[in-house]
Amino acid sequence: MKELNRTTVDHLPNYPIKVLQFGEGNFLRAFVDYAIDTLNKKCDFNAGVAVIQPLSEGMVKLLNQQDGLYTLFMKGIWEGKEIQEKELISSIVQGVNPYQDFKAYLSLAQLEELEFVISNTTEAGISFNPEDRFEMEPPSSFPGKLTRFLYERFEYFKGEKGKGLTIIPCELINYNAHTLKKIILQYIELWNLGDGFKQWILQCNDFHNTLVDRIVPGYPKDDIEAYNAQLDYQDNLIVSAEKFFLWVIEADEKLKSKLPFHKTDLDVKIVTDMQPYRTRKVRILNGAHTTMVPFSILYGNETVKQTVDNPFTGSFVQQAIFQEIIPTLEMDRQELEQFAQAVLDRFRNPFIKHMLSSIALNSISKFKVRVLPSLLAYVELKGRLPVHLTFALACLIRFYKSQWNDQELPVKDDAEVVAIFKALWQETSYDQISEKALSFTELWDRDLTKINGLCAAVSKGLSLIDTKGIEEGFQEFIKQVGK
Repeated sequence: MKELNRTTVDHLPNYPIKVLQFGEGNFLRAFVDYAIDTLNKKCDFNAGVAVIQPLSEGMVKLLNQQDGLYTLFMKGIWEGKEIQEKELISSIVQGVNPYQDFKAYLSLAQLEELEFVISNTTEAGISFNPEDRFEMEPPSSFPGKLTRFLYERFEYFKGEKGKGLTIIPCELINYNAHTLKKIILQYIELWNLGDGFKQWILQCNDFHNTLVDRIVPGYPKDDIEAYNAQLDYQDNLIVSAEKFFLWVIEADEKLKSKLPFHKTDLDVKIVTDMQPYRTRKVRILNGAHTTMVPFSILYGNETVKQTVDNPFTGSFVQQAIFQEIIPTLEMDRQELEQFAQAVLDRFRNPFIKHMLSSIALNSISKFKVRVLPSLLAYVELKGRLPVHLTFALACLIRFYKSQWNDQELPVKDDAEVVAIFKALWQETSYDQISEKALSFTELWDRDLTKINGLCAAVSKGLSLIDTKGIEEGFQEFIKQVGK
């Protein structure tokens, strides 16, 4: 079988480098590089990507062996139907390891055609390291590396206004671009790079907050023979992803002309305020995940797919989303329901085995951020408790007892949180357990016993879970609490 590179694949254009990308991992290759590739093929975007390896150990060497080429397999449920697609991605044209060739890294700053900087260095990547120095080759942090790169561009083009870049980080933190810019300004101060450079950063470079959403399992090592059988070349960088794709970028009309995604079928939303979309994702997708985990594990399911396919647990999750979460969100109802239906299709993806135990980590803090706001907003809006989210809260507290039917539960949390629940489960009264659990402001950032009826409802839920189990207990819970 032939090797995969630009000499063995015919008719591949030579794209000029317009995008500098920090990160070479599965997500960026299945998301950003796929998006750039789509622009190239559908809109004659004519943009090549230069990938920067953000850590000393990485995949740039392997990427360069294949001349940046790799195959993306997209599998899943789309609009109720199972789909499988594959595509050769050719947008990456160069990979650079700045730890081995720092000069090659800085030389990219001198490119006339360069327009964009894109990154995904994990949530921890956008951080300030006071130990970084300007003369390091390279600085350790991603913002430090970028500051050094931008200074090289500023110096080479003598501060020319038109040589600023459009910077689009994809790390999963809120206000990611604002945070990145703030840290760059810290490095300018630390390294005494001058007010001229600072003003060039502020006035000539555009920073855009983003939200990205796509499940990318990555290299399918367990089924690699089946994937290879579909190719007529040897590809060591196969990446698998779901079909769903969402990229929300906070910007104005100017960016739409730079990135003409509206001419493709990719769901890229360029909006003036991305916060409603972030809230939508956190409350519906992440909220549904967190709602289902303890409830579904106690019921006996092991995966997300099992949960939504089961008549009882699937109905529970759907009703929690459509009846209790969506009504609290201030967005178009039809758009919210379409997004929610897509989420459920993603949960049913037969090609992704998403273990409930793997998403049980830090369930208390996740519930506080992802589910509790919906519960509180529902009470404010309707004047009564949301029965599914309230029962899910009872399941969460019961889950943190760590034992169920003589089995150890996959409780994974900070030692302090585990200790809190170990102590409160020494109580013999469900009323006391409920009151103590809900009154811990360290867990919830507020005293939940102040919510009318919540303490009694959670106590009732705990009692029913232990005496009747999840399914029968919930049916009785509806009768007693959901009036």
